[in-house]
Parts: sequence; structure tokens; C-alpha cells
Amino acid sequence: MPNLRDIQHRVVTAFQRRVGNPLLSTLPGQTLLETTGRVSGQPRTTPIGGRRVGREFWLVSEFGERSQYVRNIKADNRVRLRLHGRWHTGTAHLLPEDDPRARLAALPRANSAAVRLVGTDLLTVRIDLDD
Repeated sequence: MPNLRDIQHRVVTAFQRRVGNPLLSTLPGQTLLETTGRVSGQPRTTPIGGRRVGREFWLVSEFGERSQYVRNIKADNRVRLRLHGRWHTGTAHLLPEDDPRARLAALPRANSAAVRLVGTDLLTVRIDLDD
């Protein structure tokens, strides 16, 4: 029998996949993460929130290693990131030793609140930007 975290994960990801992500992806100012699909090899784009600090971009995945984009990063950590309408290439690093709740305090407030509200397995991700 599924536990509450499994049900929450299914409900939130179904909403994100069918409603939230398609809508957010069309907004010109939305930050987008492009990974390579681990099975298909095709580009997969996900709207994300986070903050650029110098040549790094920091975010927290609400479902950790259950997130599809995190699973794609584990297979191939070369990514593209659209910031303010401009695409950047970089290398993503999963940081399970980082405190994701403390990290959220340093990231944009609205996105951090949403991640805290729906997240079940928080995981910090750092993207080292090439440019």
C-alpha cells in the first residue's frame, strides 16, 4: 500500500507534468533546465527555480533522486540552463551532503516556499556554468 509521501509525489508530479510545466515553459522569463533523457537520448526541458551565484546556479529538487531530471543528471550531468532568455551550458552536481533546507533559505522565496510545501525528498543541485 502506498504511503503518504508516495501519494504526494504522484499527485504533484502528475500536476507538474500535465499542467504546471507546460504552462511555465512558455513564459519568457522562466528558468529552464535541459537534460538529456537517460532512455531516449532526447532533450528534456524542465522549469525550475533557483539562483545564479557567480558561475554557479543552485537549486533544490523537491523529490530528490525520484525527480526525472535528477535521474537524467545521474546518467549524463552535462546540461543546458536558460537564464533570463539566454542558454548556458554547464555540469550539474548532485549534493546529498548539502543541507537543502538551509540552501532554500538562500534561494528565491516563492519557489523555495513551494519546494518546502510539496517536497518529500529534498536534494541540492549545483550547476557549474561554462560561461
